[in-house]
Amino acid sequence: MFLELIGTIFAGFAFAGVVMVVNKLTGGRLPKWAAPVAAGIGMIAMTITSEYSWYDRTRDQLPDSLTVVQEVESRAFYRPWTYAVPFVDRFAAIDSASVRTNGSVPDERLVDLYFFGRWAPVSKMPVAVNCADNSRANLADGAEFADDGRLLNASWIKIDADDPVIEATCGV
Repeated sequence: MFLELIGTIFAGFAFAGVVMVVNKLTGGRLPKWAAPVAAGIGMIAMTITSEYSWYDRTRDQLPDSLTVVQEVESRAFYRPWTYAVPFVDRFAAIDSASVRTNGSVPDERLVDLYFFGRWAPVSKMPVAVNCADNSRANLADGAEFADDGRLLNASWIKIDADDPVIEATCGV
């Protein structure tokens, strides 16, 4: 966040500097407000570029074991261009290296689901997935394990077979 702020400030200086050089080369024919307006345009352009490139930069830095399963696009009235071209400001990913199975319950798998946000820390949630029933349960909601490995007190949610979490977990 701090580096983006510094980049935005430098973009403002760069745009204003270009206008000042053009003004010098044209013999001072540009209006006095041109440099501050150029600085503002440069800072806004840098902010928009940073917002739209965050998802791609973050996704490209993920290890190969993480598979993106959901993207959340952002639209806001105070950013009217996002209605034409929304940008991803949150996403969820499954760590396929963390998939665990139990021989006693072969259809159920445990996996770590990670949540990434533009200005939020990464959070992790363990999830149980039943590949036979196409259902999943959040293990952070008080689920417990029986001696044989079955889940107790789990709130199973029935979902479609083409759900990305089911596909990423059961396809392993």
